[in-house]
Amino acid sequence: MTALKLTSIGNSVGVVLPKELLTRLGVGKGDTLYAIETGDGLRLTVADAEFEAQMQVARRIMHERRAVLRELAK
Repeated sequence: MTALKLTSIGNSVGVVLPKELLTRLGVGKGDTLYAIETGDGLRLTVADAEFEAQMQVARRIMHERRAVLRELAK
């Protein structure tokens, strides 16, 4: 277990990941991490290319069908 400290970054709050954790995740500055909610907390994972491709398709469809989605939301 690694304790992470929250810190102010401008008007936001961020978390600093120790070098060892970045190495274990295989990420560095500018990379994307995903926080996935699980039954017992959050899981940090590296970007998943397949998931990102699915999300791009979903975003395109939501943009194209925004009127339909707006009506369904009522």
